[in-house]
Amino acid sequence: MAKKVSIVIVSYNVCHLLDECLQSLRKALQGIDAEVWVVDNDSADGTVDTLQPLYPDVRFVANHENVGFARANNQAIRQSDSEYVLLLNPDTVVGETTIRQTLHFMDQHPEAGGAGVRMLTREGTPAPESRRAIPTPWVAMMKMLGFTKRYYMSHLSWDEPGRIEVISGAYCMLRRKALDKVGLLDEDFFMYGEDIDLSYRLLKGGWQNWYLPYDIVHYKGESTQKSSYRYVHTFYQAMLIFFRKHYGHLSFVVTLPIQAAIYFRAMLALMQLATERIHKFIHPHQ
Repeated sequence: MAKKVSIVIVSYNVCHLLDECLQSLRKALQGIDAEVWVVDNDSADGTVDTLQPLYPDVRFVANHENVGFARANNQAIRQSDSEYVLLLNPDTVVGETTIRQTLHFMDQHPEAGGAGVRMLTREGTPAPESRRAIPTPWVAMMKMLGFTKRYYMSHLSWDEPGRIEVISGAYCMLRRKALDKVGLLDEDFFMYGEDIDLSYRLLKGGWQNWYLPYDIVHYKGESTQKSSYRYVHTFYQAMLIFFRKHYGHLSFVVTLPIQAAIYFRAMLALMQLATERIHKFIHPHQ
């Protein structure tokens, strides 16, 4: 018999954070017909050996290489059979009623293809990434120039449900029927950008995406090494993949400035990393 919801978590060298996440799920899933999948991307910190005995009800999938975020999520989605799928980052702590309230909302709104929630920082403040707009050429250019109000949909209330365009992959509740129609995560994205792409495909498929004022704590970035050259390459490569996939048909006059801006921002990020490393080498004790 199909479950109500399948929670899918992709992990990579975050054993302690994943342990906290799974502890929070034990409380959040009480009374819900659910299953939890952890797809580990060949962690070197003993994640599976450490946590599998502690969580016998969780289905662990141990990959022998890092296959990326999109592909790992799809592995579990394809093996699951549930009305809803919740993509969840391992660096999150889920509120006790958040999943229950999200499922209730989805049941009451059959036009909703997906929903995200209010992500709180460690300090307890709402994270802007909880609500985002599709980075169309105009929105993307404005964001890169520092004008982020439209991108983060700042006109919406934090305390009321509201329709949004992009659902964060950190907590992304998806209707199985919607996934069956628009497809799973695009595996061309290794990491970053796949949530934007899926959200856009849901909208183009006639579904609605929603922000809900229910809480999780998201230790953003603690499951990712952002001070690395690989991060910069992967992040900006994802931006290019999305842009070329959805806007590559536009005029060269439109696409050239956007692609140039992406390359420019990537170059600035790499230069900043290099400067920081040189400073640490010269001043190791500062």
